[in-house]
Amino acid sequence: MIRIDEIYNNTFWPWLKANRPGFRAFFCEPFGRSDPDSVMNYGRDDIHEHNYIFFFDQEPIHLDIHIETFLHVHASNLDITHEPLPEGFRYDNTPGPEVIKYDDHRIKLAGYLLTSEHNSENVEYVCRKFKWKSLYYFFHGWAALDWYRGYNRTFLIEPWINRKITKTFIAPNRIVAGERQHRLEMLYHIFKNNMIHNHISCPDTCPAENISIHNAVKPLATKYPDIESVFAAQTLPINFADETDHPMHSCWLSLFDQSAESLLYLVTETVATGRRHHLTEKSFKPIALGMPFVIVGTKGSLEYLRSYGFRTFEGIWDESYDQADDSVRIDRIASLLRSLDELPQSAKQDLFEQCHQVIEHNWNHFYEGGFETVLWQELNEMLNGIESNS
Repeated sequence: MIRIDEIYNNTFWPWLKANRPGFRAFFCEPFGRSDPDSVMNYGRDDIHEHNYIFFFDQEPIHLDIHIETFLHVHASNLDITHEPLPEGFRYDNTPGPEVIKYDDHRIKLAGYLLTSEHNSENVEYVCRKFKWKSLYYFFHGWAALDWYRGYNRTFLIEPWINRKITKTFIAPNRIVAGERQHRLEMLYHIFKNNMIHNHISCPDTCPAENISIHNAVKPLATKYPDIESVFAAQTLPINFADETDHPMHSCWLSLFDQSAESLLYLVTETVATGRRHHLTEKSFKPIALGMPFVIVGTKGSLEYLRSYGFRTFEGIWDESYDQADDSVRIDRIASLLRSLDELPQSAKQDLFEQCHQVIEHNWNHFYEGGFETVLWQELNEMLNGIESNS
């Protein structure tokens, strides 16, 4: 198993030194930061350096936020990626008569951008802009294996065959503004359709954007004209029992009692729009908790997850939302949740029991090495695809 907090210095950098000498490695540290000041690098003084890889594999790419980080990494490698500039010229991205722009023909070497975004239009854009070659592996799959290791050897998770289902879903929510507004859309449907009796949480102020929820929902009023009144009718914050201030739970499992009572885990992923696949550790929480799930993510998220050997719940409930366009996917998910929520408790229990076989498969695939084997093969194939003479 890869120790995710040591993946650059213990996994990737030793491989590059041994197999692709002359490559520099850039990455962001600490985990979760992606601004230019967070960029770190490994390099060598004993040999000629001729190329580089930027490991931007933790966060999804938001072009308006991250372009400065990409500019910083690109500019840090001008000594190996450009012909000498004429005297008197400078290199930046500001228009002017004495400026060499980033799309200039003097760029002679691509460099590599390694992300955890699959089939991503944003990755394609960035690589075109900087003439980088794209690489991919499933960073968050490795993160989930590391962070949730050992929970199968505790007594915190009640066996699914013993569970009594009293709620339709559990839906934790912490960061809900900025690039995470799809979580507010999902909460709107939960509140409007009177599904508040389930296990949900919602802050009164987004801890990342420092904006009140009532202000954060205003940009969504074009799509949902009554959204401000729907949120105004709720008493916020909504906390889980024994919790305050919506603590960050990314790197461990929690809410064991609430999960054991719930038919499914409503995963509101980090990104939910655009052409790309970008699942995080959030999608593996229900798998590690022995639960069914519905994923509020980008189009094809369930299909993407199945490509790694997991199973989903088509045939037990309608998963056609996964192939719906961005404009209607959340509405389709809300309709599914509402139909499940209206079922009597005995029917929910029956549905959960129908899920047992899929739950067990996913649990075993996650905890008994199958998923890790797939990830390790993918990672090695990715590394071996790096051109040694580029």
